[in-house]
Amino acid sequence: MNIIMLGPPGSGKGTMAALLSKKLAIPQISTGDMLRAGMKEGTELGRMAKGFVDKGELVPDSVVIAMVEERLKAQDAQNGYILDGFPRTLEQAKALEGFTKIDTVLDLELADEKIIDRLSGRRVCPDCSRTYHVSQLNGSTICEKCRTKLVTRKDDEAETIANRLNVYHEQTEPLVEYYKEAKLLKNVKTDGSIEENFSEMLKVLGI
Repeated sequence: MNIIMLGPPGSGKGTMAALLSKKLAIPQISTGDMLRAGMKEGTELGRMAKGFVDKGELVPDSVVIAMVEERLKAQDAQNGYILDGFPRTLEQAKALEGFTKIDTVLDLELADEKIIDRLSGRRVCPDCSRTYHVSQLNGSTICEKCRTKLVTRKDDEAETIANRLNVYHEQTEPLVEYYKEAKLLKNVKTDGSIEENFSEMLKVLGI
């Protein structure tokens, strides 16, 4: 099954995609993770992407499309995959149709005010990329796995969050209508716990 995970930043795409990946035994392909790895390693793509990500802007379509097309040729993606963070624009969606076929598009729904609370309270381990929310930390600032000091990602700062939401509403939200017209869209509300949200997703998928 080839699945696209849509939804605004903070709606739980990464978490839900990881759980679904394990459940279906297909890879979670996150363009965000791929880009962040490139930035951390200082690759040419990573350096190009950093300037855009730091301002909460989208990386140019041509770069991301080429990266995704190459990734989908890998052996582990031949029996299905979950695209997390791609496509983000109509241009990307149309380009995607040129090299693969999508079976289902999951649209994760969450109100902006809840998104802001989730993202502004998010803390990340710079070593293992494990994610926490301040509400879970009880005042701690240390990763329980690595014992490394947690950080706030640049794209989780208040000003950047607002810009990311604006970008989503302007450029990515039209994909909802696009895939609805293609009869591929399924809506999943993600305002509950992780367990509740995942259970709802499986019900929507008929699994």
